[in-house]
Amino acid sequence: MLYVLLGLLIGVLSGFFGVGGGFILTPILLLMGYEPVTAITISLLYTIGTSFSGVFAHLRMKNIIWKPALLVAVSGVAATQFANPFVMFLKNRGYDELLIPVFYIVLLGYFAYKMLLQRKGREDELEVFEPSSKLLGYGVIGFIGGFLSTTLGVGGGFIIVPLLIAFSGFHPKKAVGTSLVSVLFIVAAGFLTYYIQRPIDLSLGFILIIGGLLGAQLGARATLIYKQKEIKLLLGVLYTFTMLSMIFKLFEFNMIGMGILAGFLTVLYIMMLTRAVFRRKQGTSDT
Repeated sequence: MLYVLLGLLIGVLSGFFGVGGGFILTPILLLMGYEPVTAITISLLYTIGTSFSGVFAHLRMKNIIWKPALLVAVSGVAATQFANPFVMFLKNRGYDELLIPVFYIVLLGYFAYKMLLQRKGREDELEVFEPSSKLLGYGVIGFIGGFLSTTLGVGGGFIIVPLLIAFSGFHPKKAVGTSLVSVLFIVAAGFLTYYIQRPIDLSLGFILIIGGLLGAQLGARATLIYKQKEIKLLLGVLYTFTMLSMIFKLFEFNMIGMGILAGFLTVLYIMMLTRAVFRRKQGTSDT
């Protein structure tokens, strides 16, 4: 029951912020005491389930451009075969407990900066371009996304989407839909590579997926009662608190790190629930 709830809560974040749940699930599993390789494997399995749901949704909305999606996927799958030996090398040398959290701290710090401090770019200009068909560009995008996905146990969409927009001129919605197809192949390959080497209890992943699919629907609905700039701000704060929790993990203060992250998430969920109830009452009174 605990893991259904965990999957549900992470699914809410995924649906609300429009990002994969791996970036928060892997740190939580690390704080709970799971070995990095096990946490990454579980997170990749979770992402397979949630990606399926996203692909079907964007397929209905015709947001998928298949050729680049498959090209990015092929390159990304190839990258998983480089990332897995890298992670296993870290594990065998005893560096994984140190370096995996460090990788997360760097990545989360970067995205927190992007969300909270960097000035808004002129994103509208990107919409006038047609997607590029350059094979090399898609190959590089897929390789970067695939390597980071398998190294950190995340979907990879967080890096594939902005690269498709910035370097190939994709409309943001097309970039998200196209990325999800690529991510599905990438995380499936990454998961299988880890699972063959170190089998895990699949029931745990499936329980998380069930909760995640339910939570994603709730999170998506919550976006209707928040402005885009508010969502961006909250995402930046979430990245910041997750980064802080990983810093405490580095010094083996797991409980403090978990307490910091759990405290922020509790406040966030209460805020979302309170606003939803208020808007519902407001709508009822207006009618």
